[in-house]
Amino acid sequence: MTTTIKNIYCVGRNYRAHAAELGNDVPDQPMIFTKPTHALAQMDGESLTLPSDQGDIHYEAELVLHIAKPYVPGIGVDEIVDQYALGIDFTLRDVQNVIKKKGHPWLPAKGFLGSAPLTAFRPFPGAASLAESNFQLRQNDQVVQDGNIANMIFDLQTIIDYIAKHYGLGPGDIIFTGTPEGVGPVRHGDRLELLWGEQSYGAVTINK
Repeated sequence: MTTTIKNIYCVGRNYRAHAAELGNDVPDQPMIFTKPTHALAQMDGESLTLPSDQGDIHYEAELVLHIAKPYVPGIGVDEIVDQYALGIDFTLRDVQNVIKKKGHPWLPAKGFLGSAPLTAFRPFPGAASLAESNFQLRQNDQVVQDGNIANMIFDLQTIIDYIAKHYGLGPGDIIFTGTPEGVGPVRHGDRLELLWGEQSYGAVTINK
């Protein structure tokens, strides 16, 4: 990664249709979890090795923000964000289902090696501009997720303000902003490609 990354924040259940497809309640405030930086991987067309012995792994395509400045109250998303990317929040779904029932933290299901692949970062054009186009995840050339940030439950400004207030936010932090509906399992040999509009941003082939 050429972009410096410090903390990885992730937003859960930020699209109503995604919450519904998993049978989850819609949250009344952002649900935040983290991943270790060891989870990062590049979506550079090469293969990505994922666990093969812990049940289903689901893809979750997301817009990812890169924070450029220290947070101060009142700062706008277009001021504090300098770059954006697309990423996949891989989830060990069988593991997550067990730990959710037990009320345990999500780290075992969300923080494994390779669970946060990212495309290259690009200059941030502004939140309003990003809402003009959809982003997609294609699995073996078939569209499986097609989302727009305009459909988020909590918009980018709300997410940034919430994370900063409760956990802190500063240069080098990134935020996975939530996934639209259409999540599903990956298999050995699957090619996953992320696109913004019709432009390919990055891809990986799964090895598991």
